[in-house]
Amino acid sequence: PELSEEPPAEMVKMTKSKTFQAYLPNCHRTYSCIHCRAHLANHDELISKASGFFRDLMNYFLTKMVITVVNVGCGPAEERVLLTGLHAVADIYCENCKTTLGWKYEHAFESSQKYKEGKFIIELAHMIKDNGWE
Repeated sequence: PELSEEPPAEMVKMTKSKTFQAYLPNCHRTYSCIHCRAHLANHDELISKASGFFRDLMNYFLTKMVITVVNVGCGPAEERVLLTGLHAVADIYCENCKTTLGWKYEHAFESSQKYKEGKFIIELAHMIKDNGWE
């Protein structure tokens, strides 16, 4: 589900803090927040199964690009110059523990980068593999 939509009823559980948290099906390989184990993404939603390096303001991060995420909040969009040009991006964070996880591409100013719009970047340092990894 997109950030603006509520997850299907079968994916929602009530936690002690009275907030809703989506759970991805146990039959799929998933990625979770390394800090609190909240589910973040299904492995099948990754655009590239290989890790890539992206540069943001002279810092290197090992990241994954994802189509759909759960349990993720989104901050305000701001313009940033990335390795691939100027983008409007919004920081994303774990709704459960509030850790900043990466960013969402809101707008790409260069036509060659338009495919990134609406996609999420999650830093591998904040993810752990769950469910069915061999």
